[in-house]
Amino acid sequence: MGRVTDLAAFTALLAPEGQALLDALRDYDPAQELAVASRLRRDHPAELVSAALGQARLRQRAVAKFGAEDAYRMYFTPNGVEQSTRASVGAYRAARLKALGVGSVADLCSGIGGDAVALARAGISVLAVDRDPVTAAAARANAAALGLADLIEVRCADVTEIDTSPYDAVFVDPARRGGRGRVFDPEAYSPPLSWAVEAARKAPHAALKIAPGVPHEAVPEEAEAEWISDGGDVKEAVLWFGTEPGARRATLLPAGTSLLGQGLPDPPVRPVGRYLYEPDGAVIRAHLVADVARELDGGLIDETIAYVTADTLTPTPYAAAYEITDELPFNLKKLKALLREREVGILTVKKRGSAVEPEEIRRKVKPKGPHAATVLLTRVAGAPTMLIGHPAGR
Repeated sequence: MGRVTDLAAFTALLAPEGQALLDALRDYDPAQELAVASRLRRDHPAELVSAALGQARLRQRAVAKFGAEDAYRMYFTPNGVEQSTRASVGAYRAARLKALGVGSVADLCSGIGGDAVALARAGISVLAVDRDPVTAAAARANAAALGLADLIEVRCADVTEIDTSPYDAVFVDPARRGGRGRVFDPEAYSPPLSWAVEAARKAPHAALKIAPGVPHEAVPEEAEAEWISDGGDVKEAVLWFGTEPGARRATLLPAGTSLLGQGLPDPPVRPVGRYLYEPDGAVIRAHLVADVARELDGGLIDETIAYVTADTLTPTPYAAAYEITDELPFNLKKLKALLREREVGILTVKKRGSAVEPEEIRRKVKPKGPHAATVLLTRVAGAPTMLIGHPAGR
């Protein structure tokens, strides 16, 4: 299996022979890798073939984050693919910085340059800094491949030694993976969150990308905390400096709708009404369920569960709505009988506050028939409950 970790091997990919190999491997099938490798090694050095195959695999993985047009022109490392910002999120963040009047950014811990690319495309000049030579080489190659070399300067250096005073803003994306996998303690980031916060305080504006599960008490008082989801999946949290101190915000992409918290108390618990709303994950992470409940004139079904219920249907971008037809105590036999009676064969199972796995439900109730239904496994006023319904408006 080819590894893209050696600087000499990476550099060879940028030469004409390496480029020809990458072009030939664009649409190759990884399942045929041994056969492809054997064929290519007849005409090319084994090390170069190995590096090209590794890069081809990384490009295929990167399509989900960067889109095919960019991914097949860019260069990656394994960590670079894993930790890079999704292009849509990077573009949104760059647009916010541009709207703040930022013209230059020191991008610390830049990785393979995904954020630097987004910033440069927004018309911002970037100093991209990473201490790993191969990663920095990939960022430099990406700036050139995408026609952004005039706006992106790449420097291989320790970010703690960079003077950020000439720049309008600082962006820091600390590494959140170690030798044992994902790191959850912000002080175990590399560099630690406390260092990133101090770097942010020295700049007119700053954005620190952190894990969305960050405890709210770890957010500095002078920072705005924004949780961002894309297509319903929570991607990251960002600490903004120089914007709205203490603010809490949930932003949903691709629409770009943004909910700014009003500091509301928890909504009341009430009986399940005709409609159930499932807030977007960014809303939940930002602790803004109360803001959505007020918008919907609704309440919680349980004080520990982030489902909002209401008697009327109110369209909102911040939550998915379900029309509830049945509320039953948790009982698989009753559920199976009800689904059989209604000839439900297309079954969506969701859960919140339940230990039962959706796949287990599907396996045991064996749905069969032409109709569709949604089952929400949850708690209502502390009791395990099954709510049956369908997406509102269908």
